Formats: sequence, structure tokens, C-alpha cells
Amino acid sequence: MTEPVSVRLAEAAARPDADRAGESALLAEVATILLANGQTSEATHIALARLGHAFGYEVEIAIAWGVSTIRRDDESGVQAVFTEPSGVDISRVIAAESVVDAVCAGRLGVGDATRALQVIGTRHPVPLFRFTAMAAAGAAALGVVFGAHALLTLGLIALLAGAGAWLRRALSHLSGNPFLQPFAAALLAGTGGGVIGMLGLDVAQRLVVACPCMVLVPGPHFLNGVIDLVRGRIPVGLFRLAFASFLAIAICAGLLIGLAATGTPFPDSGPAHPAPLLLDVVAAGVAVAAYGSFFNMPWRSLPTLIGVGMLAHALHWALLAAGASLQLGALAACLSVGSLIAPIAERLRLPFGACAFACVVSLIPGVFMFQAASDAVAFTGLGLKAPASMLVDLLDNVVTAGLVLSAMGIGLVAPKIILNALWPVTHRPAGADRDRR
Repeated sequence: MTEPVSVRLAEAAARPDADRAGESALLAEVATILLANGQTSEATHIALARLGHAFGYEVEIAIAWGVSTIRRDDESGVQAVFTEPSGVDISRVIAAESVVDAVCAGRLGVGDATRALQVIGTRHPVPLFRFTAMAAAGAAALGVVFGAHALLTLGLIALLAGAGAWLRRALSHLSGNPFLQPFAAALLAGTGGGVIGMLGLDVAQRLVVACPCMVLVPGPHFLNGVIDLVRGRIPVGLFRLAFASFLAIAICAGLLIGLAATGTPFPDSGPAHPAPLLLDVVAAGVAVAAYGSFFNMPWRSLPTLIGVGMLAHALHWALLAAGASLQLGALAACLSVGSLIAPIAERLRLPFGACAFACVVSLIPGVFMFQAASDAVAFTGLGLKAPASMLVDLLDNVVTAGLVLSAMGIGLVAPKIILNALWPVTHRPAGADRDRR
């Protein structure tokens, strides 16, 4: 039977100051690690509430970009914690949630838990070889999904994407600027694609320059921002969306500057040859595996995401083959992913945004985004001399990309919000976690 709140508050107040200080440090470590590595704001709040309940008091957190505040209803007052939700590392989130489970179940003390979290926070990112190889494989898989079949085209896509991944990792040791890495990788893709165009190689140049950049798209930040806005966390939601937007701008800028350095415009689209269903679904599975690797997901967890992603892409392929629009196909596929990933992510305490986006990365309208950016630059350069057809093309690409992204956002987020409303997740007494599993 649950103890009355007054009893739990009295027990919490009777604890030595050293114990309460240790609990505060643990709460701060949990909030910092979860938010910094892609966990949703709601899941972070639930983890802190569970810890607070295990310690005998209620915990609330006001999440912000920069400094979040943790409030306890005992006599400890308000605690400020530095939080910057700019990274995604599923392995760290899983490890941190496991520590929370152990503390709530009474299997781990506060001091040991804090030290374990400090070790988790210093874990190395995904190994360089896996990061580079999966970037190459993922970009080539996207090339297959968007109609590239020639081995030379796929090989060049993989080469530019792999080189971009290596460059990103090298730059991560030189600067902590989150925009530098995607900008540099896109710059390399644009420059390399421009050189390939100058050599006159018989390849799908549009996909050669676009696919290495599509593996850079910051989908998890976009989804987490949308979830925050829907839940009423307006400031942090806007910050997340602004961060994702600036990352996308950095990618577009790098790509276009690289092309401009070689005197090459963004390549025109060639004839589209959709892949057969089996090849399309397998390629989508490879893309999911690549994104899961970028986010440092343990190998044992990847098959679940791959299966969901392949199922969603098969649905998307079937709808397009039946004559559905890109927007409707994306909405239906993302609704299926959101409905499946939401309970899986809650059950396994995985970051929803990273897992959901990995499953639908092959639906990102990257080509339309890059073409819109190229058209905008060209339109601005011509000014009043720009033909009306250029404006029409620009608006068409912007609207298409915007509608597909909106459909994806709605499709992924709506099932999670609905499921959480029907079966709300609340904090549980210490030890209930094992029963729940």
C-alpha cells in the first residue's frame, strides 16, 4: 500500500544533508545524460519522477535549452542543471535508464548510481569503422530507394558518404560546434559531386550529391521538438526545432557551396526508375540499420527497428504503386511506424525520436529540400530578371518538401500522443519496474 504523502515527506526531511545532496547529484546526472543524448522531455520527466518517488518525494523538472530546473517538494528547493539536447546516443540512454531501474528497485545505491552515470556520460561514441561503413551503406541504400541502380553511381555515393563520415569524426576532435560537422560533410559531397560532373561520368549525379547529404538530416531533433510543442513545452520545443532547422541550413549551405566551387549547379533530375518491391524494402532496411548505427544503438536492438522500417517502406511502396501521392504515402507509413515504435520505445525506454526517425529515413524529401535551396539561391541572384517559371518551381519544391515533412511529423507523433493519453505512463514505486517487465 502506498504511504501517505505526509509520511514520505517527513521521512525525506529526516534524511541527513549528505544523503539529500547525493540524491540531488543523481537527479542532475540523469537529467543531463538523458536530455543530452536524445531522450524525449516526457521520458526524462518520468525517470526523475520515478527516482523522486523512490526517495520519498515528488520531483518536477522544467526543461529548457541551456539550464533546466529540478524542483523537489521536500525542503531542498530548486536545483539548476545544465542541459543541451543536441546529441543522440541510444546506448547511453539505455544505460542511464537501466541505472534508474536499478535505483528504483533498490539494487543500486545513490553513490554507486551517480558514479555509474558519470562513466556512462564519458562513453566513446560509435566506433569509427562502424560509423564510416554504415554511412556509406546507408547513403547507397537511399540511392537505391530513389532510383539509382548503376554500380558506379552507388559506389560514388558510398565513397562520398563514407569520406564525409570520416571527416565528421575528425572534426569532432577539433571543435564542439554542432554545425561544423554536417556543413563540412555536405561541402565534401558537393565538391566531390561537382568534380564528378566535370569529369562527365555516366552517373545519376543528382543522387551522387544528394544521398550523402540525406544521411545528415537531423530528424530526431525535429520529432522531439514537435512532441514538446504538442505537449505544451513551447520554449524547449521551439529551441529543438530551431536547432534542427539550423542543421538543415548548414547541410544545404555546404552542399551548394561545394557545387558552386566547381562551377556546377544542383543537378537536374533524370528519369526515375523505382526499384522493385523486394529491392526497395531491403534497401530501406539497410538505411534503418545505418541510422541506428549513427545513433549508437546496440546491435541486439537493431533487428526490431529494421523490421518496422521495412514493413513501413513496403506499405509506402504499395501506396505509391497504387497511385497515392508522396504525402499520403509518407503519412500512412509514418502512422504505422509511430503506432509500433511508441509502445516499443516506452517498454524498452528508448529515445522515441531517434528510433522512429531511423525507421523512416528513406522517406525524407531530401532531394526536394536541396533543389528548393538551390532554386532560392538562383532566384535571389537573378532578382527581377528571374523568370516566373523559376518561382513556380521553387514554390513547388518548398511545398512538396514541407507537406511531406509535415505528414511524417504528424504520422510519427500522433500515435505516441494518443497512446500516452489512453495509457498514461506515470512514475511507479521502487521495485515495480521488475514486476512491470
